Amino acid sequence: MLARLQRFMARLEAGGDSVKTAPRDELAMAAAVLLSRAAALDGGVDERERAVAADRLVERFGVSREEIDAVMAEAAQTAEESVDLYGFTRVLKGQLDPDGRLMLMEALWEVVYADGTLHDYEAQLMRRLAGLLFVPDRDSGEARKRALVKLGLDAPGASD
Repeated sequence: MLARLQRFMARLEAGGDSVKTAPRDELAMAAAVLLSRAAALDGGVDERERAVAADRLVERFGVSREEIDAVMAEAAQTAEESVDLYGFTRVLKGQLDPDGRLMLMEALWEVVYADGTLHDYEAQLMRRLAGLLFVPDRDSGEARKRALVKLGLDAPGASD
């Protein structure tokens, strides 16, 4: 699986291959990179953020936790080295229907709130990703609320 993901990364960097032919591995890698970027924006990735991201990928793609852990390690390195999110969001926008993109936004909100607080950089990333994924602000806000409830942070004053 990692070899296929590395080929995907090479195609993204070269600007090649149509997103319409992206296999499920490429979709998983693109989602993992965004989740890794969201987890790291507040200055570090804690275990709760890593666990939430991995759990959402396991749920969505139905692969083993060991495979997801390997994908997440590769995705974290890719997210750290990549300055552009467009290639990843292009794959996701092309392969996910509106409900799938909304589910991804909810998973992203869960990751940024996993440590109990929303950092300014995380909020900025979420606005940017909503735009790149064509998720309306209202829908992103609803996904945020659902994520807060899942994390038990929906009480007044429990989050930013």
